[in-house]
Amino acid sequence: MSRLQLVIGNKNYSSWSLRAWLALRKIGVEFDEIRIALYTAGHKDEIKHHAPSGKVPILIDDGRAIWDSAAILEYLAEQQRWLWPSDSGERALARSLCAEMHSGFRALRSQFPMNCRAAPVRRVTPDAEAAADIGRIDAMWADCRERARKNGPWLFGTFTNVDAMYAPVAIRFSTYGVALRPASAEYVATVLTDEHIKAWYAAAARETETIAAFERGSV
Repeated sequence: MSRLQLVIGNKNYSSWSLRAWLALRKIGVEFDEIRIALYTAGHKDEIKHHAPSGKVPILIDDGRAIWDSAAILEYLAEQQRWLWPSDSGERALARSLCAEMHSGFRALRSQFPMNCRAAPVRRVTPDAEAAADIGRIDAMWADCRERARKNGPWLFGTFTNVDAMYAPVAIRFSTYGVALRPASAEYVATVLTDEHIKAWYAAAARETETIAAFERGSV
C-alpha cells in the first residue's frame, strides 16, 4: 500500500487544509504533504491534477482521491472510530456541529480570514451577521465545554472531528482578539497550545506568500 498523501494550500491561510491535516496528525499516521500555493498562476490546474474539485484539501490513499475536508474526516473516522464520540447522542450532536461549520458562518469566514502570521492582534469590527456567527460559536463552545469538562479539554472532552473543524476558528478568534466567554477562551487556549497546532504555526511562519485579500484588520 502506498503512503498517504495530503494536498494542502498555504498553511498561513488555508483553514480547510488545517482541518484534514490536524486529524491526520492526531491519528499519528505517516503522510506526505503536497503543498500548493493558492492564488498563484496555475494553482487550480495543479490542484485538479489530484482531484477534479480544484480545491484543497485532498487526501490520496492508495491512489484514491478523497476531497473536501468533511469527506476526509468521515473517511478517517471509518478507520479511527474515536474521531467521533462513542455515545450515539453525542455523536449526532458532534456531526451536527461539524455540518453547521461546513455550511455556515460565511460572514465570519469572510470578515475574519485565517492568518497565522498576523501579529500583533489585528482589529476587525464585525457587521451584524459576523457578530451573530461569533455569538453562536461562543455559545456552542461554552455548552460543549460545560458538558465535557471532566472528560478533557476539547469540545467533547477528548479530541474529535469537531475539534478538527473548529480549530481554525479558534485561530481566527486569537488573531483578531475576539472577546469570548471564559469557557470558550479556555478552549482557544487548548487549541493554540496543542503541539500539532504549534507545528502548523511554525510552518506558516516560514512561508513567504502573501494573499492580500486575506490580510484584514488594523494593528
